[in-house]
Amino acid sequence: MIRVMIADDQELIRDSLKVVLDMNPDMEVTAVVENGKQVLERLRKGQPDVILMDVRMPEMDGVQCTKAVKELYPGVSIIILTTFDDDEYVYNALKYGASGYLLKGVSVQELSAAIRKVVSGGTILNPDVVGKVVKLFSRMAQSNMAAETAPVPADFTRTERKVACLVGRGLSNKEIAEKLFLSEGTVRNNLSAALSKLDLRDRTQLAIWAVQTGLAASSAEELP
Repeated sequence: MIRVMIADDQELIRDSLKVVLDMNPDMEVTAVVENGKQVLERLRKGQPDVILMDVRMPEMDGVQCTKAVKELYPGVSIIILTTFDDDEYVYNALKYGASGYLLKGVSVQELSAAIRKVVSGGTILNPDVVGKVVKLFSRMAQSNMAAETAPVPADFTRTERKVACLVGRGLSNKEIAEKLFLSEGTVRNNLSAALSKLDLRDRTQLAIWAVQTGLAASSAEELP
């Protein structure tokens, strides 16, 4: 059974999400809270598998809460619930360890699939939002607002560079495999190798790194 916590300051959204998620035979909403402080209080009593986290909440917003949760409870996955005007919130939440983000208003099927995906170790890079977030990453990097990052490691293979580049553009393993004429298994192996060499935790962090270093802006076909 997948245990889910919902954190949102709007009662209607909290209640609606609980109703639809509890309809899944493999899910149970174990806690419903309205701000980040309440998230941390409830986590002391027991941890869910996934937190659906609104970004704009009183007392402690979703970004601050994501940072605190991942520091104290790294095994808890977080999916950010966002709107199109929350770009910078999304960037910071991903930087602090969120497993991805979904637009409010996403279908029940997509939401349920996203929860199952992050529980199995995946990340959610919604193609409807990733373009805007990538542009934000790029602006922040160009204006030196982004954190300093190491250059591309000298021992990166050409395929690892290409895979990292395309992850930075929000492509899935299947899409990368089709674009580079590789098997999905080869893509997964190169993704794992890139994460290991960069000492990064997951695909989301690799996407941020690829944009901050300028790799995502390169042409994958022309990378050395």
